[in-house]
Amino acid sequence: MIVMKFGGTSVQDSKAIDRVARIVQGRLADRPVVVVSAMAKVTDSLLAMGKAAGNGDRKTALKMARALRERHYDTAGELLGTALFTEFHSGLGSDFEDLDELLRGIGAVGEITPRTYDAVAAFGEMLSSKIVAAAFAARGLPGVHVDSRQILLTDSSYTKAVPQFDETNERLQKKLKALIDDGQVPVMGGFIGSNRAGITTTIGRGGSDFSAAIFGAGLDAARIEIWTDVDGMMTTDPRLCPDARRIKVISFDEAAELAYFGAKVLHPATVLPAIQKNIPVYVLNSQNPTCEGTKITARAPRCANIFKAIALKKKITIVDVAAPRRLLVHGYLKSIFEAFDNHNVAVDVVSTSEVSVSVTAETNEAIPALAADLAKLADVKYEGRKAIVCLVGESLRDTPGFAAKVFGILEDVKIRMISQGASEINLTFVIEEDDAAEVVRRLHKEFFSEVDPEVFA
Repeated sequence: MIVMKFGGTSVQDSKAIDRVARIVQGRLADRPVVVVSAMAKVTDSLLAMGKAAGNGDRKTALKMARALRERHYDTAGELLGTALFTEFHSGLGSDFEDLDELLRGIGAVGEITPRTYDAVAAFGEMLSSKIVAAAFAARGLPGVHVDSRQILLTDSSYTKAVPQFDETNERLQKKLKALIDDGQVPVMGGFIGSNRAGITTTIGRGGSDFSAAIFGAGLDAARIEIWTDVDGMMTTDPRLCPDARRIKVISFDEAAELAYFGAKVLHPATVLPAIQKNIPVYVLNSQNPTCEGTKITARAPRCANIFKAIALKKKITIVDVAAPRRLLVHGYLKSIFEAFDNHNVAVDVVSTSEVSVSVTAETNEAIPALAADLAKLADVKYEGRKAIVCLVGESLRDTPGFAAKVFGILEDVKIRMISQGASEINLTFVIEEDDAAEVVRRLHKEFFSEVDPEVFA
């Protein structure tokens, strides 16, 4: 049994969904469960109309909903043909009536809360999964729609709900196993779940990958396939380096580091449920299904190259906190990181000295307020327009001289922070954002001009 997750670009229109049906047809012997994202750009559109309704602009919100309705009607009509679409139309129409009613309610209150945010955002996956299941059935595939909200149980942390794994696994065994054993292909929306009261929740943007991994782990899948619009994980962003190479196989730990530090092929949390069950994850391209993609596994084979990949994360701010020695009392660091937590600002890289702490975070509107709170503890300054470069490879602690090679190439580049000891598989440093593209190109030329054919394509 396998789990196949298809992203937004893989289900963006009738042509893409038809291609998905052919891919799944070729996997029927593997007993697939299919997880889909919303059609490309739909979640953004839903959130924009929710925001408009919350700002009192109900007319704009409903106009956007009508455009979304027409897009889904057109896609379903092209996939199903007149007779089948006539059957399917009323159910789809009922969903859009619910969306309109929700937007009117938000407009009447004049506010969108995290709970209603989730209710609006969930429509994308609800709609796409129904259309994909119907398209499968129309093509002779034994597709059956399963509402993910009946499977994925979460807490009530709306917009970033935490899955409740034990109960979710029980539901998977109870509600999906019989369908799979009967030869049917369950089709589910990713990203969405519900709490114990049955209220719709979401597990955060990019959560469809996470959903697929949760379902795969709960069903003891042989593998989890993440179908995107790229051939797999690359040695770096091909937009920066057109000669970037595809990585054939990479470890869970390396993939997680790359995902966290900017590689957008998969959600950083995706690999976690798979790690626990030692289930391999494949990153594949729905537009090029014959490509073998990238295999993510617990242990990757030894690689002749020092590094597997280079990730880049831009729009970073450095926050420097410096205190006189008399203030360096027990609990000082705790107070600093509590301030970050209170403002919901995630920390990427940390560097400390005797009297100061430097921290990086994604640039956002909370930084000034955070700095004001930190100023109560010590002297604070912050500076944006920075970028994090992360080089990932295996057993770096046991590889002498690699740092000298890296920084020798960058001898004319201003390095603001360096972190290596925290992980044996990455070297991370912070530079000026304007230098980022050139730095990545230099490093890629040096470390990937020749590659190990067992690991790279």
